[in-house]
Amino acid sequence: MRMTTEHEAFRTMVRRFVEEEINPNVPAWETAEEMPLHDVFAKMAGLGLLGLEYEPEYGGQGADHAYTLILAEEMGRADHGAFPMALGVQVDMATPSLARFGSPDQKAAWLRPTLEGRFVASIAVSEPDAGSDVAGLRTRAVRDGDEWVINGTKTWITNSLQADWLCLLARTSDEGGYQGMSQIIVPTATPGFFAAKIHDKLGMRASDTGTLTFDDCRVPVANTIGEIGRGFQQQMAQFVVERMWASYTAVGACDRALERTRDYCLARNVFGKPLSGHQYVSFRLAELAAEVDLLRHYHRSIAEAYDAGDDVTRQATIAKLKAGRLVREVGDWCLQFHGGMGYVEENWPARFVRDNRIVGIGGGADEVMLQVLARLDGYSA
Repeated sequence: MRMTTEHEAFRTMVRRFVEEEINPNVPAWETAEEMPLHDVFAKMAGLGLLGLEYEPEYGGQGADHAYTLILAEEMGRADHGAFPMALGVQVDMATPSLARFGSPDQKAAWLRPTLEGRFVASIAVSEPDAGSDVAGLRTRAVRDGDEWVINGTKTWITNSLQADWLCLLARTSDEGGYQGMSQIIVPTATPGFFAAKIHDKLGMRASDTGTLTFDDCRVPVANTIGEIGRGFQQQMAQFVVERMWASYTAVGACDRALERTRDYCLARNVFGKPLSGHQYVSFRLAELAAEVDLLRHYHRSIAEAYDAGDDVTRQATIAKLKAGRLVREVGDWCLQFHGGMGYVEENWPARFVRDNRIVGIGGGADEVMLQVLARLDGYSA
C-alpha cells in the first residue's frame, strides 16, 4: 500500500493534534487519573477524526482504511497510552458492530452523536470470570415482552465511567458456549446500571476503567444490534479491528520511544564518548527499529487486504501478537539505556513500560492469539 499526499497531509494534522492537544495535558490527566473525553472527542470530531471509515450519513468520513492506520500510529506517539486506548474504544472497538449491523434508527440515535463527539462509547465484554474466554461470560439478558432485563457484572471496561452508552455482549438464551449471545445497546442512564472506578492499575492510569453492575436493567429489545443470538460472531468481527488498532498504535509508540532513546544516547556521555558510540547500544537500537519497520509494512499489507474486503483475521492476530511482544522489548531496552533515569516516574520510559504492558493482555492475550493461529493453521487438535 502506497500512501498518497492526502494521507501524508492527514498524518501531519494528526501529529500536530497529538503534540498540541494531547501531550501538554498528559501530566494533569495522569495525576487526576481521568481525561475529559467528551471535550477532547468533540475537538477531534470538529477535525473529522472520528468515524473515518463510517458512512457520511451518520457523521463518518467514508475514508479508506489507511486513514485509520495513520490515526492509530500517530496516536501511539502520545506521552501515555491511556488516550490512544480510549480513542480506539470510541472509533474501532465499541462502534464497528453498530456501524455494520445496526438499523438506521440505531445509527441515527447512537452512532451519529458518537462520531460527532457528543457521546462517549464503551464496549462491555470482559467479566470477572470471562476475560479472553468470551464463551464463558455469564451476564444475561432475559426477554420480558419488548424489553431485555439485564443482570450481571463486567470488568476492565475502558471509558465506562464517562460512557453514554455501552455495546454490551450478553447471553440471551440458554444455549451455552459460543451460542445464544447478543450485542445490546445499553444507555448508561438506565436504572439499575452502576459503574465503579478501578484504581491502582500498573499502567494506563488516566484511563477511565471500571467494573459495571447490571441489576434488572431494562432496555428495549429494539436496542439489539444485528440478529438476536449472533452477538458472539459479531463480536469476533469487532475484535479483529480492535486488534488491528492495538497493533497500529504500538508502531507509533515504538517509533517515538526509539527516537527519544536515540537522542538521549547521542547526548549522554559514558566512558569518554556518547552512549551511542558504544557499538552494542547502536546495534541494538538499529535492530529494534528494523523490527518495528517490518511490523509497519506488515500493517500496510493488512490495510490493503482489509480495504479489498478480504478476511484479515489471521493477519490481525499475527500483528497483535507481534506488537504485544515488540512493544515490551522496545520499552525494556529504552529503559535499560536510560539507566537509573529511566527507572523514575518523572521520566517517560517508566510510564512507557507500564502503559504498553497491556498490549499483550487486552483485546485477547498473547496466548489467545497463539490459540487462534494454531486453530487457523491446523496445528491444534
